[in-house]
Amino acid sequence: MNIDHDLENAGFPPAGQVFPLAAHTLVVHDGDHPWVLENQAAIEENWAREVAANPALFNGRMVFQRRLSLVDDRIEGEAYLAPFATFLHWRRLARPAGGYHLFALPLPISSDGALIAIRMGAHTANPGRVYCAAGSMDENDVVSGRCDLDFNMRREVLEETGFDIATARADAQTYAVQSDNTVTVFRRFFFDLTAQEMLDRIAAHVAADPEPEIDGALAIRDSDPAAHDYPAFMPPLLTWLFDRKG
Repeated sequence: MNIDHDLENAGFPPAGQVFPLAAHTLVVHDGDHPWVLENQAAIEENWAREVAANPALFNGRMVFQRRLSLVDDRIEGEAYLAPFATFLHWRRLARPAGGYHLFALPLPISSDGALIAIRMGAHTANPGRVYCAAGSMDENDVVSGRCDLDFNMRREVLEETGFDIATARADAQTYAVQSDNTVTVFRRFFFDLTAQEMLDRIAAHVAADPEPEIDGALAIRDSDPAAHDYPAFMPPLLTWLFDRKG
């Protein structure tokens, strides 16, 4: 099955099409993800290769979705906590059905209209990639068996950049986009600082961090998909942000 059609069969718009999101209910079950149980040996073999190539990787537990659907602009999901090694193997296999990745991506907007992004460090699982500060949900983001996307966004941005999105003006509307069995839930946060002021503060935060995840930050002002080493979810967001009418 074409994986772009897998989520479409669950009610999502076509891959790359941004859509408004009214709500979400993301349940995290106890126990083991079925895809992990079915692929345990291959996951462990791949993890050995990944760590040999990058010893800095950490095999912590992350939220890995088992099912996702969209009904009346509401995402419903069921997930399990799974080792990060699971995600890396799933990603290497080109994200097959049976597992899904959903994550939250806050879009920090400067007072002069730039999108503030970060470049991931060489020691991470996404070396050199450029996107907004974010990260997969882990057990810290699960409250009473439900994923807390707002907490995840605030935690990740604070850790990576030093900025607290709670001090920004949040867009009233949340949006999402899907491709490759991955769903990106995003929201704009407007800061009363220029792009340069935000970049300077992030640079100071990175310099003071003994183990920073990022190499630095940059201001994006157009939708050119070739301007940086973007992951697949970024170009549709940039087109929506900079090129849409109205």
